Amino acid sequence: MHFSRRNFLRLSGAGLVATQAPSLLTACQPTPEKGSGVSFQLGMASYTFREFSLEETIAMTARLGIKNLCLKSMHMPLDSSPEEIKGMVTKINDAGIDLYGGGVIYMSSPEEVDNAFAYAKHAGMDLIVGVPEHELLEHCNQKVKETGIKLAIHNHGPGDEKYPTPESAYNLIKDMDPGMGLCVDIGHTVRIGDDLIEETRKYMERVHDIHIKDVDKADPSGNTCEIGRGIIDIPGFLKMLLEENYSKIVSFEFEKDGKDPLAGLAESVGYVRGVLKMLT
Repeated sequence: MHFSRRNFLRLSGAGLVATQAPSLLTACQPTPEKGSGVSFQLGMASYTFREFSLEETIAMTARLGIKNLCLKSMHMPLDSSPEEIKGMVTKINDAGIDLYGGGVIYMSSPEEVDNAFAYAKHAGMDLIVGVPEHELLEHCNQKVKETGIKLAIHNHGPGDEKYPTPESAYNLIKDMDPGMGLCVDIGHTVRIGDDLIEETRKYMERVHDIHIKDVDKADPSGNTCEIGRGIIDIPGFLKMLLEENYSKIVSFEFEKDGKDPLAGLAESVGYVRGVLKMLT
């Protein structure tokens, strides 16, 4: 029976793909991660599923065997009530998934900082992946100290005037609370011309989250592609994380094929798991 990629997406959430695409699901079966020779866990940045509902996001994340989720606001709005947040978190947890973080969250006023931390607290999140204005960093630092919730500043590469590189963020927060750290987006880091492996290693003590992806060019015009098909040294990067005993989460952020991401995402997840199995 022939399935279009759209039907593949819909059926995957219901578990029907197992009989139609066994080779794909074999590649996506969980392989040894944290606790089995790998110091970190894999996660999912829900921006990957920006064209889909929360329920579809949960279903596809679970179908790939991913146990950690960082939610973008289209899946859990920032103005949700504590009761609404509790209901959404329950849906996620009932699927066997941990809601470890939220973001990327942009913060342009003290009120938006306060709301982001209250939102994360109500959801039981350990982490905010954020982009605060520079003048709000000290206020963020105080909220990190008060709540124990970490802030990981996300670099956005060429064209980003606030935090184009991990270094640009690190230089602003290096003397602040250790909970003030980085979310290293490896695609944007490569697109701006940085040495991904050495730059990440240099700031490892402040790397609280990682967005893993691949790109087709190491310049501003580079676009996301399936991991393993691009120019990023994914095996070298993962090897470095293991050498440095990185113990947090590496989340997939697949920006290609927004309306139809699952096939390329599954290929990417399978590639990373295969590399980790080889390395360990």
